[in-house]
Amino acid sequence: AVAGDLVLAADTIVVLDDELLEKPADEDDAVRMLLRLQGRTHHVITAVALRATETVFEAVDVTAVTFRPAREGMLRAYVRTGEPMDKAGAYGIQGYGAALVEGIDGDFFGVMGLPIRLVLDLLAEAGFPYAFPARSGD
Repeated sequence: AVAGDLVLAADTIVVLDDELLEKPADEDDAVRMLLRLQGRTHHVITAVALRATETVFEAVDVTAVTFRPAREGMLRAYVRTGEPMDKAGAYGIQGYGAALVEGIDGDFFGVMGLPIRLVLDLLAEAGFPYAFPARSGD
C-alpha cells in the first residue's frame, strides 16, 4: 500500500457449540460440517479492520444463522458444486448455500464476509463518510 491509502481487511469464522468451523479440508470434511449445522443455529463472526494513515479502526459483526433440516444427499449434492470448499463453515449464503438456510438474525452481508454497514461506519469514523451519488442530469 502507498502512504495515505486506505486498507480494508476482513475475515469470517463460523462457530458451533464453541467449536470453530474453518474452511473444509476436502469434500468429506465439508459434508461433516454441513451435517453438524443442519437443523441448528450457529454464529458467523466477521471482523473488519480499516487502516487510514497511521490509525486502525476495527469492528466485529456477529450473526446467528439457522439451517433448515436437510438430508445427507442434498448436502453431498451441494458440496459437489464446489461452492463450499473455500468458505468457513462449508457454505456460502449468497449462492447455492442459501437453500440450506432457514433464517438469520443479524447482518446478511456479515455472513457473506463483508458487513457493509460496519465498513461504512468505519469509513465515517476515519473521516470518509459515504455520500450517495447524485442522479445523472441533476
